[in-house]
Amino acid sequence: MTTSWAGRLVRPGLLMLAIALIPAAVVAQENDPETILIRNVRLIDREGQAEDRSVNILIEKAKLKIVTMDEIELEGGQVGFDAANGVVLGALEIGQPANFLILDEDPRDDIEVLLDTRTHVIFAIRQGAIVRNTLQPLAEPEPMQAEGGQSRWIAYTPPPMALPISYLDTTKWNRWETRYISGIFFAAIALDRVRWLAQDENSEQQVGGLRQYNGGEIRALRFGAAGTLNFERPWFYQFVVSTHAFDLGYDAEISDDFSLLDYRLDIPLPRGLTVSVGKQKEPISMERLLQGTQMQLTERAAMLDAMFQVRNVGVTVSGTGFGSRMAWAGGIYNDWFDTSQRFSESSNQVSGRMTGLAYVSDDESHLLHLGLAARYNDAKEALRYRALGEFGKSPVFVDTGPFEAERTFTYDMEVSWRLGPYWLAAEFVRNDVEAPDLNNPVFSGYHLTGSWILTREMRDYIRRNGTFGPVPVSRAVNHGGPGAWEVTARYSGVDLSDGGLDGGEMGIISVGLNWYPTPTATANFNYRHVTLDRFGIRGRSDGIMYRLILMLE
Repeated sequence: MTTSWAGRLVRPGLLMLAIALIPAAVVAQENDPETILIRNVRLIDREGQAEDRSVNILIEKAKLKIVTMDEIELEGGQVGFDAANGVVLGALEIGQPANFLILDEDPRDDIEVLLDTRTHVIFAIRQGAIVRNTLQPLAEPEPMQAEGGQSRWIAYTPPPMALPISYLDTTKWNRWETRYISGIFFAAIALDRVRWLAQDENSEQQVGGLRQYNGGEIRALRFGAAGTLNFERPWFYQFVVSTHAFDLGYDAEISDDFSLLDYRLDIPLPRGLTVSVGKQKEPISMERLLQGTQMQLTERAAMLDAMFQVRNVGVTVSGTGFGSRMAWAGGIYNDWFDTSQRFSESSNQVSGRMTGLAYVSDDESHLLHLGLAARYNDAKEALRYRALGEFGKSPVFVDTGPFEAERTFTYDMEVSWRLGPYWLAAEFVRNDVEAPDLNNPVFSGYHLTGSWILTREMRDYIRRNGTFGPVPVSRAVNHGGPGAWEVTARYSGVDLSDGGLDGGEMGIISVGLNWYPTPTATANFNYRHVTLDRFGIRGRSDGIMYRLILMLE
């Protein structure tokens, strides 16, 4: 978010001069804290068309991380101050070294406020170093406040795509704000290209020739809106439309219809709880919950696509506990509304997930995450488990075919270890099917995934839902930096052969390279080696996949 009202009143160079002119007696700050939270800062509209707003500012490792109207919790080991409605002037550029000052009076009322820095500047920071600070410290939060505090995104499901941090900037053309509703329009496009490199004879017997799937496609075109209904405690909404236009290639003449990908309302409840109503992801797996921009590789592990519904219609209740070291969510779902079926004929699902930090260092650079989840399906409709070879353009590799069952129980266990730029994650899924005619088959799958951010950035851990955020870009190419670079690797497996069903068993080795030139652009390269045991033979195949994601900020 960039606020430049000050630029109309005083040029950036003069602003830095104003900071430099602060008397030396109050400049000295020997040890600037690692994380600084400043609450109750008055942000004024540069065009004078919108009302002033009270925001909170978070500075981490000398860089501006968040500017938001939502509450930010003061956690242990952090330093916080109360600006008492002081006016902020400066260039509030997310991801850049903090450069701003806070005045105790409004310079629009009296220009002399800018000329008398000794009297009126109550906080100043230059290139991330505190130059002056006379603000009152914030008191350490009580346990109930830390546990029940509201984050700036209250839903359990992460924001769609990459909701811009600058969504509060009223000068952006794609944002609107009224007394009753506020929001931002966003969009993203994903372009894929697949090339199958090799395939043996057994693989060709199992899935057919793979070279016919070579080529490019517009994998996803998504756009929508997200924002708040401005009650005393705002409700959040999102509405996302998607189309897989030109699925058969860039030059295809036939495109799919538009579909509603997400439509959800998130309502805050007392004690930090949230209820989410509408079409959403079920709380069942970290990798299933992650948005495309948060994933380590271009495609999710095959067992997740085989055994879990991508999205469902229902109600989710979520919350946190133990000082936000634990997160939980549970809900009931039935997609009759989305599929135009009768409710009595559509299957019901109940899902729940609980995660916790078994260990976290004081600076949160080192942590161990554990998670458990379960899902029940009453199987009113015929079941079918199947998955591609973890390529967007691919035939089905494993497939049980349609079958009838009485009910299913699915269990998911997950563990993640993160140390700075290193992240190692694993999941195991077991699916028990009650189908006596098929000898009650049991299906399973797993993945082990690792990544290393070469440029040393660290993914944030989102305590609200027990997931990891996208790679933050410290030095974007449009600011003269290299962007962020990440190498990844994964081994995944899925077994859909048991009881009276022979869906096949597949193992996939993947390696990848990700480049994030800016926070709104991603380029991925993945190589995969696929081994498939099915029809009494073992087949092998290899391929590469490129993906480019562009997002509207």
